[in-house]
Amino acid sequence: MANEVQEVAATPSDRLTSVDNALWLLQLVAERQALRVSEAAELLGVARSTAHRLLSALRRRDFLMQDKPNGVYRPGPALHAIGMAAISRIDIRRIAEPVLEQLRDQTRETSSLAILEGTMARFIECREGLSDIRVGSRTGIVRFAHASAIGKALLAALPDAEINRRYPDKELPAATPASITTKHQLMLELTQVRRQGYALNWEESSDGVAAIAVALVDAAGGPLAAVSVAVPSMRAGNLAGIRALAPDVQQAAELIQEQLRSPTWSGR
Repeated sequence: MANEVQEVAATPSDRLTSVDNALWLLQLVAERQALRVSEAAELLGVARSTAHRLLSALRRRDFLMQDKPNGVYRPGPALHAIGMAAISRIDIRRIAEPVLEQLRDQTRETSSLAILEGTMARFIECREGLSDIRVGSRTGIVRFAHASAIGKALLAALPDAEINRRYPDKELPAATPASITTKHQLMLELTQVRRQGYALNWEESSDGVAAIAVALVDAAGGPLAAVSVAVPSMRAGNLAGIRALAPDVQQAAELIQEQLRSPTWSGR
């Protein structure tokens, strides 16, 4: 028929080529940490429209992200999550254990390691403080990222575009009366965290608990995990009391970062 429209279905070979190209793009972005559509098209040997379609599909699935519309593509949360599932709970956790013990001994307070899961912070390792009155072990506990020092340290390592994606609403849930409850407040605090290099929490996630945290980042500056010290707020006294622990927490984070950067670790 003259007006008949013929649909040509994708063959298994076509689908296999698309999957292979998508996987290759993920590998390229992981290696380069930034990739433009034009570069992707040239490296794959495909049209720009094809490269854009593949990159857009990976972005929709959170494997890639963009800092701004039409910007370069970078590793997204889903890609980080796959890597973290493979290494963070094993290697980073193992590397962090003696450092957390040292941090606990220096401060006599509870030290922890946590990772970011969406808008939540999950504690994956902890060493309880040495005082009779102390913050208990937090291993396995999940907290709102925006309402905890360790969560805010992790969020601050993300670009604003990713923060907006994870927090599409203006209002945020409160864990305690002291919690941040708007995205505007959160963005202001994350700016402060980036400027000073650590995050603070004064009874925002738990009544009677204050904390300070520093993020561990990957080669592109994205969050891998974070280290924190939690103190009963009655003993800290005020924010200055918890802020005084910043050098200890920053030193602990740097010790872990140094081992993560070492060829011995990366070759495992």
